Amino acid sequence: MGSNEATISLLHNSGDTKIEKKIPGDSYNLVYTIYFILGTGYLLPWNAFITAVDYFHYLYPDRSVDRTFSVVSQLVMLFTVLILIFCFSKSQAHIRINLGLGLFLLSLLVVPFMDVFYIMGRSGLYIGYHVTVGAVGLSAVATGLVQASLIGSAGELPERYMQALFSGTAASGVLVSFLRIFTKAVYPQDNHGLRSSAILYFVVGIVFMIICIILYNVAQRLPVINYYNELRTQAVANKEELEQERSLSGPVWEIIAKIKWYGVGVMLIYVVTLSIFPGFITEDVNSEFLGNWYGILLITSYNVFDLVGKSLTAVYLVENANAAIAACFLRLLFYPLYLGCLHGPQIF
Repeated sequence: MGSNEATISLLHNSGDTKIEKKIPGDSYNLVYTIYFILGTGYLLPWNAFITAVDYFHYLYPDRSVDRTFSVVSQLVMLFTVLILIFCFSKSQAHIRINLGLGLFLLSLLVVPFMDVFYIMGRSGLYIGYHVTVGAVGLSAVATGLVQASLIGSAGELPERYMQALFSGTAASGVLVSFLRIFTKAVYPQDNHGLRSSAILYFVVGIVFMIICIILYNVAQRLPVINYYNELRTQAVANKEELEQERSLSGPVWEIIAKIKWYGVGVMLIYVVTLSIFPGFITEDVNSEFLGNWYGILLITSYNVFDLVGKSLTAVYLVENANAAIAACFLRLLFYPLYLGCLHGPQIF
């Protein structure tokens, strides 16, 4: 499907006429690059919030910032995705994505504006804490809108674009982690340095989000995207006709039944990872050797190897579904390993 020489038959509604239409090429891998950047963009706000935890811990010393951010983000995002699936599944993807990118931009503006006009580096102003948690929730709504829609749109394209999207999500974490290493090495770890670091994370996120808004809307005009949009429009029309003929109902539940084990596997990945990382790992486990660099290097190593893993799928993809799902269940072993880090032998 990804070959420039490939052709595909488009059937008219009559079912009798075929038109051979050549698949447009992705000149200079532009669409691939855009999907990579979009993948980076839609996780950048979340990474900005969790990377600025030193700043938030200074401002709100009596709050468990990491854990609160993780719980609020995941619950709000899950609720948003469920609403999309069951209430707005037929809404247009480009509207959801543009709305989500706009909400990302708004959520990223909250922290620097609040710092400049209200907090001004002062600790203990807990109204700011609640506003920040609200901004995390708003960012989670945007993640639900953008992530679900981008994955859906990438699924209608050749598989290399899905790989680009997920590699981009990993690159987002690497980018912010390297920014954090840079700011920790350059800025003093005092009130002024933490403020400067946090503002830098959010300014980078704001600039990147503006770029994403521009690139996404540019991508919709490219020949490759237009070609597959035409296929999708025709497929949707044919599906609606078929459903009317057969009086089918509940297609969402049919899809869920078909992919349920894949869904369970993905759910396990997210639940296991986010229930431990970054909140519990960075707060409950420490290193005498690395000191306050421990949390930063831990998150950076996670993000680097996340990028490695997602990039490797461009080279080798596990075709055995049972093996992939079994690997997801094996992720449960991280719970006893984590408990070993807390209560086990010194070697952990």
